[in-house]
Amino acid sequence: MKRREFITLLGGAAAWPVAARAQQAAMPVVGFLNQESAEMRARVRAFKEELHRLGWVEGSKIEFDERWSTDNMELVRSNAASLVESKPDAIAALGGRVIPILKQMTRSVPLVVMTVDLIGTGMVASLAHPGENITGFSVFELSMIGKFLEFLKQIAPNVSRVALIYNPDNPSTAFFQREFERGAPALAVEPVIAHIHGLADIKRAIDDMAQSPNGALMFAGDVTVTGLRERVVALVAESRLPAIYSDPAIVKSGGLASYSADRTDLFRRTAGYVDRILRGEKPGDLPVQQPTKYEFLVNLKTAKILGLDLPDKLLALADEVIE
Repeated sequence: MKRREFITLLGGAAAWPVAARAQQAAMPVVGFLNQESAEMRARVRAFKEELHRLGWVEGSKIEFDERWSTDNMELVRSNAASLVESKPDAIAALGGRVIPILKQMTRSVPLVVMTVDLIGTGMVASLAHPGENITGFSVFELSMIGKFLEFLKQIAPNVSRVALIYNPDNPSTAFFQREFERGAPALAVEPVIAHIHGLADIKRAIDDMAQSPNGALMFAGDVTVTGLRERVVALVAESRLPAIYSDPAIVKSGGLASYSADRTDLFRRTAGYVDRILRGEKPGDLPVQQPTKYEFLVNLKTAKILGLDLPDKLLALADEVIE
């Protein structure tokens, strides 16, 4: 080999790591801001699997920046700030208390979110044309409230008074309360509103409802309830009240029943929107979409402990029966 050729080859070899590092730095980065739980990590895995199917291979085509939090909103704000400061190419997030924080912190990083009412909370201009840097998927639609109450009545036909338990700090839950109060009378149910901010409030709300005959509980989706789900399930069990939840994770922790949009499906669809944004589309041009798949879960073991004999017709409707 000639000396000049050898020097050229050596120089190219020396430059290769620098070029490789530059190429790696140019990889798109997708951020996450979600509550820590085994179920949430499984949903994020589904998100990554869908992106992989779309050609985004982790480590060679895309990187992920995951921030996990609890219902501690100071920690959420801290994680949101550091995530936004890192300037990812897109952020995926879930939750009515998390999304407004992200929206306040950035007008440039694309946000693909999952929450209840993006219009009512002022997050988007319209469902068809969200505008600015945000789009996403609704985890709730109007007919679901009626379904919650219908399932409760099938589980415990004598139910005539239902307490809706939720944290009013979550702006999305105002939508839940409005539809709950509107839909309850049609099913001969007296609606009761119980605002909570922590475990002591939840215990008080459950104890109050336990004093009434034919009472039941409905829990709106919120990080306060899901973060405390083990203790919430224990308190509800002590009260011996039938209860329905907005997150299947609580049923898998011993809760009686849940009805919700299929969160895993929403995470996969969110990956589809992230793919389109990474390929050049603007989030504000992507319409906010409604859920298309729903999950009804029943914990048969919990029902038996409560002395509830669930009809076969109801069990046949369940997407999953936990025994």
